[in-house]
Amino acid sequence: MSRNLFAACARLYEEDLAIARRTPGLRAEDQPALDQGLSDEAQEAQRLTQRRMFREQQEEARPRLRPLLRDAYERGTTSDWSDLLRRPQEPELDLEGDESLLEAATPETYLAVSRYDLPPARA
Repeated sequence: MSRNLFAACARLYEEDLAIARRTPGLRAEDQPALDQGLSDEAQEAQRLTQRRMFREQQEEARPRLRPLLRDAYERGTTSDWSDLLRRPQEPELDLEGDESLLEAATPETYLAVSRYDLPPARA
């Protein structure tokens, strides 16, 4: 992932968390366990309503987010990885660590892919 794209994704993640704080319990990952007192249809209707409300909040934020994400993307060009990752060190290849992880790095880009996430090799 390039520094530009990482910076934009990090900003989008922060903004999504801000929406989640303003609308507690509406994100799918914040949903409590299913209420045993409701029918399956009622539970599904409740989940759909909560997802719709959260999406509406995201849509309302969209015009404000576009310039923020563009700015973050452009700042990624001039930022060091240590600034973007908010820690003092740059990402490094771990050549002796997890053998299932395929890593590559350039001054602009760091990419790590688990070999288990790759499609099967064709014979």
